[in-house]
Amino acid sequence: MPGEAVDALAIKAAGLYVDCTFGRGGHSRVILHRLGPDGALLALDRDPEAVRAAAGIDDPRFRIVHARFGRLRECVLAQGWTRVDGILLDLGVSSPQIDEAERGFSFRLDGPLDMRMDTSSGPSAQQWLAQAAEDEIKEVIKTYGEERFAGPIARAIVAARSRGAVRTTGQLAKIVGQAVRTREPGQDPATRTFQAIRIFVNQELEELSLALDQALGLLAPQGRLVVISFHSLEDRLVKRFLRTHSQSPPVPRGMAVREADRPRPLLRLVAKAQQPSAQEVAANPRSRSAMLRVAERLAA
Repeated sequence: MPGEAVDALAIKAAGLYVDCTFGRGGHSRVILHRLGPDGALLALDRDPEAVRAAAGIDDPRFRIVHARFGRLRECVLAQGWTRVDGILLDLGVSSPQIDEAERGFSFRLDGPLDMRMDTSSGPSAQQWLAQAAEDEIKEVIKTYGEERFAGPIARAIVAARSRGAVRTTGQLAKIVGQAVRTREPGQDPATRTFQAIRIFVNQELEELSLALDQALGLLAPQGRLVVISFHSLEDRLVKRFLRTHSQSPPVPRGMAVREADRPRPLLRLVAKAQQPSAQEVAANPRSRSAMLRVAERLAA
């Protein structure tokens, strides 16, 4: 939803904006098109390939930083900015990451079992699965994949690695497929397990929580926070955060407070959550689970 997401930012010609998930620059290019000569855009991405792709944008208003979005505040302050007019988070995995077998994100393409968004740091999925205890694997798959067969899958992975290292996405998908007895029509048995391991390896929910908290402190009054999520765990976290900060903080029970002195909410929800149109889903089936949520920063 590049058009809808950028529309939701309500771009000001001279505004300062942050695209926290550059990917291949789809949103960033639309933002730059709408900015005036005095505006500026900072992009972040933890994927070195995305940072290399950004070299194709030759625009003095644009700069990119190789960083996860949990470092949002640090990266913004390093630009000499103290407030911004809009922050965009397009969560999940980018299409290039899914489509490149060597990245290890897809169970449909056989490749090294990596799954790291930042291939320059941290343990890969293969390295984690090689040493994690069965209970830990089970908990990760259950928590982040909402997988009811997490126990049998974890046992199967541990049994398989005792016979030799689980090195490829094809190996893991086969192990999971043999452990899962039934699955919803149209869904591959490995879908939830791959999602869970990817989220865990990249600490995606922890990074999202950090970014949301930091965004709240960085947005100028009337600044917009726009988040696109792709699965229920992300969307639940975003929805809860926006709802909490769009309501007045509770007053201690029994304390008499004048209405004028009541604490005010920090955010205002902008419209209802939005899903992609039927036309977009037809053109891009991967967008079918996307959920767009928008909030505006209120004056202190």
